[in-house]
Amino acid sequence: MLLSDRQYQFTWFDWFCLWYPPGWLILFNRHWQRYKGDPDGWNWLEYLLFLIPGGFYLALLIRWLRLGCRLPRPQSEEFDLSYQQHFSEEILAPIVNYYFRAQLHQTDNLPATKSFIVAMNHSGMCFPWDFLSLGYLLSHQQPGWVLQPLADVSLFEHPWLIWWLPPGWAKVMGGVRAQMDDFEQAVEQKTILLYAPEGLRGPSKGWKKRYQLETFDLSFMRLSEVSSIPILPVVCMGNEYLHIWAFNIKRLARRLQLPFLPISPLMFIFLLFPSMGVWAARSKLDYYIQPIYKTEPVIENSPAKARSRFYKQAQELRDKMQNIIAMQRG
Repeated sequence: MLLSDRQYQFTWFDWFCLWYPPGWLILFNRHWQRYKGDPDGWNWLEYLLFLIPGGFYLALLIRWLRLGCRLPRPQSEEFDLSYQQHFSEEILAPIVNYYFRAQLHQTDNLPATKSFIVAMNHSGMCFPWDFLSLGYLLSHQQPGWVLQPLADVSLFEHPWLIWWLPPGWAKVMGGVRAQMDDFEQAVEQKTILLYAPEGLRGPSKGWKKRYQLETFDLSFMRLSEVSSIPILPVVCMGNEYLHIWAFNIKRLARRLQLPFLPISPLMFIFLLFPSMGVWAARSKLDYYIQPIYKTEPVIENSPAKARSRFYKQAQELRDKMQNIIAMQRG
């Protein structure tokens, strides 16, 4: 349990980090160290090196030597609702409200239930700010809701990420691995699951296809029917501008075991300031909430027929959301 007298105070340095892109990673790690404590984490000298061109590489070397030439050790790997709420109020709030200027629209379509799957288009080829912002807005709309995003396994296990964010950060923040067992367990716990039915095909499709929805996965349709949990479609506009003019180098991404590898004019800046990995370009994020979608249980005699039906339902929902995107583009 977190103590109220240990609340993180947003100082002038934090405001500086918010408006200076290489400082965003400092915000994330300083907040974690305030509540969780992390002897293996970054220190002030290393933070200051983040802010100068190429300084992150020196900071990484210093930290690696300071740890005895080993990887950082995880401090916590269980979902901590209290920490998620503190992070939301103390770090996400200024980013969502003042930087992304995010807003919910058509809130009368929000269901009264505390358990459903949010199916949203995912774009931007960057840190998933479209989902983090939506989670923040929904938690403020209904304070009693518990929200957990479904995330690619690489966000939990990739060796590069543990040098950026504290090991276990994604899990503590409520992230659910994009694996069927974890997906099913989260649904059984009656949480609100933030889900991208396009999977990694969404954020990795690049600038050229930014308004084109990719094929939807079937798993959320099956789980919705089996668990009798409704689906709430949400269309996000503005997430396509989080990393503009980017395209994905798929082969190299696979070799590096990354979910995607964006290349854009911004990448020259990223090479000088790798701490900008959690940053995204300023955009106006607008979320259009659609009427609840419910699947009707049907007894199928064969798995092939059931799969065919789920595929049809998923693509019908995709077509509806694609039409809404076209309407919002005007």
